[in-house]
Amino acid sequence: MSDVQKPKAIAIVGPTASGKTALSIALAQHFNGEVISADSRQVYRGLDIGSAKVTADEMAGVPHHLIDVVEPTTVYTGADFKRDGDTALSLITARGKLPIVAGGSFFYLELLKGTMSSAPVPPNPTLRALLEQKTTAELFTELQTKDPRRAETIDPDNPRRLVRALEVIDALGVVPPVTPRDLSYDWLTIGIDVPVDVINERIHTRIIDRLKVGMIEEVGVLNKNGLSWERLEAIGLEYRYIAYYLQNKLTREEMIEQLTNKSRQFAKRQRVWLKRDHNIHWLPFPTNIEAAIGLVNNFITPTLS
Repeated sequence: MSDVQKPKAIAIVGPTASGKTALSIALAQHFNGEVISADSRQVYRGLDIGSAKVTADEMAGVPHHLIDVVEPTTVYTGADFKRDGDTALSLITARGKLPIVAGGSFFYLELLKGTMSSAPVPPNPTLRALLEQKTTAELFTELQTKDPRRAETIDPDNPRRLVRALEVIDALGVVPPVTPRDLSYDWLTIGIDVPVDVINERIHTRIIDRLKVGMIEEVGVLNKNGLSWERLEAIGLEYRYIAYYLQNKLTREEMIEQLTNKSRQFAKRQRVWLKRDHNIHWLPFPTNIEAAIGLVNNFITPTLS
């Protein structure tokens, strides 16, 4: 009974390069909606090409939220996203519009939905200092031993996230599991189901396309403007491997190969994460917009009982 009175919200999920942005905009145009980006890198100003940030032309007049929120020198956390995302949801709903959340940072999405919560663990400077002396591979091996469930979905090459996970485990024993709670919104989650071979090819093609339009130059400018190599590497994937290339740690060919392989592994971790959610309504790739519109229509139109 209470579900009927809750405001409606849509989430679009799927692996990287599956077309989440395009589908979210198409649905927003059809249903008078606004898009909230759930992407841990698109919140940063200047991280445009490498994060595949939606352009003004691609937005097609649809308002977008939580893009270009902070400078990349600032660490933007899941708790920050939850706070800002709640505000965006409230404002969109108050305007009588449909909130549509799209992006590949599924932890952010679950924080927003209320199906996960941030671990209430403050930073532990002493432990961090010890952990930061270890290599990334050593940190990941330690996480696999202490919490294999979290190790399945984390970026194994991101030392900042590995340190944080181990910090939480040190305080709580494990990264906390989902705690069921009453959700503030009634959610419809639409997933884009892409065959593995197709997504692998799309990932490689997208990397090459972005290199052609200045992705390497973007990373070089960020560093020249004061963003350290260490910070670029911590931001992940494109920024990490291009930073390696610009420091002459990799050749261009090695950079493309390693970035492609790591992006494909990331897409695999995304699929593992999404398999946990049995409430996702999957649509085959390429997405049939009419099928997606039908799902949303059935969700937002009250049925007579």
